[in-house]
Amino acid sequence: MTNMIVVVAVALAMVLTILPMSTTALTCVDVEFDLLPCLTYIRSGGDVPSTCCSGLNNLVNAAKTTDDRRTACNCLKSLAQRASQDELDRAATLPDKCDISIPYKITPTIDCSK
Repeated sequence: MTNMIVVVAVALAMVLTILPMSTTALTCVDVEFDLLPCLTYIRSGGDVPSTCCSGLNNLVNAAKTTDDRRTACNCLKSLAQRASQDELDRAATLPDKCDISIPYKITPTIDCSK
């Protein structure tokens, strides 16, 4: 599984380097890419990698508009729907562990319209 995560991260990085830079809206690919370094912690606990906190910070900084925040919320909601309760519990600790404020909780039932 770890090898697959590395392959996905490398593939996403390659795609991002060949795409033209623009001011397009936030996408679920952006959200997943920013949170990719958090997967190890979310799945098994332990220490939160600094790259996870950097990714979470990038996500918060990228979600400046209401539409971007709703997109990020819906992406996180979709990811949360596939997570176990233990994974949700660990994911919920990330903002505090990274000392980053996010405008919503990561839950499978969050109302992203607000």
